[in-house]
Amino acid sequence: MTTLFRWALAACLTLVLNPAWADVPTVAAASSLQFAFPELAAAYTSETGQRLRINYGASGNFRRQIQQGAPFDIFLSADEASVEALDAAGWVEGPSRVYAVGRLAWLQRADRNDLPGEDDPLAGVREAVAQHARDEGRARIALANPEHAPYGMAARQVLAHAGLWDATAPLRIIGENVSQAAQFALTDDARGGLVAESLALAPQLAERSDYLLIPQAWHAPLVQRMVLVKGAGDEAREFYVWLQQDRAREILARYGFRPPVEGVEDEGH
Repeated sequence: MTTLFRWALAACLTLVLNPAWADVPTVAAASSLQFAFPELAAAYTSETGQRLRINYGASGNFRRQIQQGAPFDIFLSADEASVEALDAAGWVEGPSRVYAVGRLAWLQRADRNDLPGEDDPLAGVREAVAQHARDEGRARIALANPEHAPYGMAARQVLAHAGLWDATAPLRIIGENVSQAAQFALTDDARGGLVAESLALAPQLAERSDYLLIPQAWHAPLVQRMVLVKGAGDEAREFYVWLQQDRAREILARYGFRPPVEGVEDEGH
């Protein structure tokens, strides 16, 4: 059974067994939103009574799934490229919008008590590489898959900027998405990981971790864009508009997401 067939079967069964879900928008949300989005959804439902179905994953994977006909109504990507690719292929209804600008962070267990300083935020990576070179064990470095996760792409750029990409090859542990990478970063055999600041700020992780922001100049900007998928209904359109309002941006800001800034185009073509 193909993945697309499973999606279609699940959607049909949902509508047959519970017609009340027929008008519930289905959201494809980047994994960097995994802790922020439940609060967004709860606030929206409280204001409007409208429920939402939410799926989390890597933006590149969602792009491919939408191109295969996955039944999503709104796509909140962790980058712009995935939305732009769907737009070029005719899978979305414009205009798209920048809803946030993210930051990359170094995340590690709080009980290590050795968070790197701002003068060298990759000190932990250098220590892990040196330890491995001395054959004194292997402290893993976590990141999201750079082939389809925007925060993984940024992590690769940061390690390459510091001349550490090749040296970390035997140490890297790759998450399917940035949320999984954050979990890997806090395991016993990990030195830490390069993940979304939004995850580091989430109470579920903040209580057992420390983090440090990575300089933005070390990687391409993490401009996060959203768009309506072709065929989205009125309920999805209403939520899409709500996501552009102050209440949504206030919630996103608490998780480290910056609003669109000068020099970042807010409206897609």
